[in-house]
Amino acid sequence: MSRSIEPRADGARRILLVEDDMGLQRQMQWALDPIKMVGATTRSEAIREFEDAGDIRIVILDLGLPPDPDGATEGLKVLDAVLSSAPQTKVIILSGNADREVAVNAVARGAFDFVSKPIDVDVLKLIIDRAARMYDLEEENRQLRAFADRRMPGFVYGSSQMQQVAQTLERVARTDASVLILGESGTGKELIARALHDSSARASHKLVAINCASIPENLLESELFGHERGAFTGAVKQTLGKFEIADKGTLFLDEIGDMPVSLQAKLLRFLQSKQFERVGGRTTLSVNVRIISATNQPLSELVKQGRFREDLYYRLNEIRIELPPLRDRDGDAVILAQHFRNLYNREHSRNLRGFTKEALVALQTHRWPGNVRELENRVKRAVIMSDGPLIMPDDLELVADGKPRNLNLRDHMRELEAALLREALAVSDGNVSKAAKLMGISRPQVYNLLGAHKRRA
Repeated sequence: MSRSIEPRADGARRILLVEDDMGLQRQMQWALDPIKMVGATTRSEAIREFEDAGDIRIVILDLGLPPDPDGATEGLKVLDAVLSSAPQTKVIILSGNADREVAVNAVARGAFDFVSKPIDVDVLKLIIDRAARMYDLEEENRQLRAFADRRMPGFVYGSSQMQQVAQTLERVARTDASVLILGESGTGKELIARALHDSSARASHKLVAINCASIPENLLESELFGHERGAFTGAVKQTLGKFEIADKGTLFLDEIGDMPVSLQAKLLRFLQSKQFERVGGRTTLSVNVRIISATNQPLSELVKQGRFREDLYYRLNEIRIELPPLRDRDGDAVILAQHFRNLYNREHSRNLRGFTKEALVALQTHRWPGNVRELENRVKRAVIMSDGPLIMPDDLELVADGKPRNLNLRDHMRELEAALLREALAVSDGNVSKAAKLMGISRPQVYNLLGAHKRRA
């Protein structure tokens, strides 16, 4: 058999080969080397291997399996089970010339393509390569749609500050880099972690979250790494930890700044080697997990104080996303308030039309110590309790203390113009010609601006 064409092993990962003829299985595994193959000879074995492997993108399936080797009932049941579990899987059917009609029927049921026996390996390799490319393209499109269609509260924004966060997230999401999310309580750190996971190649697997501050120190190690039976009093059975549960997915370590120093070394070892042992165990385990961590504490200061390991800090901080507090997100308080009003109008069958002017002033001027979480809770309460049709400051339990934000574009342009003029004159030490050159305008225009702003002053 020819081996002139090498399919893309990167896109295919492992292939499940379902074939009851062990001789043919061995020949195909040799011919398709270096692709890793998982073999199965019966329907039950094929389904078990597919579910246990977790990373099968392509299945090569002979329809004639025992106890019906001359028919197609068992093979079609495998096809239906695979596509029901993972519709994106590419199933390539092996069929004899006499079974061509059955193979065409299998394609109509969702199979990717079929190859007639005796098998031309070069043709099979081309089909595998095409299937891998199609899978990759569809996966990329799914991720892009998922990111574009996501409508989470943390991603309702109009501010430039959150635009920068969104751009960073788009660049980072599809990598496996460790991400450290910094921000005050209530800024949406867990929403960012969810968005990173949902936009990644790991989205079909679990996002497992653990709050390092909410679990007692003596239990946190067991929660993370699991434990063996008898490892400590009360350990009556083997228990998997969050790392094993999150295998092939993402582990979100919230409040990482509160992790005890004694555990930080073990976490560092895992990040370096991807290996660990359960509490009370001697077997070294390996998992494939992406780590996203978050804290509202200044980790760099904790490092200086000796409360957080410097080497662990740099491991977690491959990519840093800093979430601004709501008070620093220009205009987002009102945008988010309208979003939550619509959300809870639908949820509670209300029909509140909006906010009074005084309520908008209250939203704009409140300092929001609880950030987006506080805003959501206040708007939810207002939607439930308001007599309507407009939400008032009392409904939000806020005071309209201040003036509404000036949204007049001309006023802001005049303020920017005056600020640029002052800075250009300062940089040029009062030289009007140099100031005009810096601003990209003529000397007479500079004099006109000076006169205009002097009159306004």
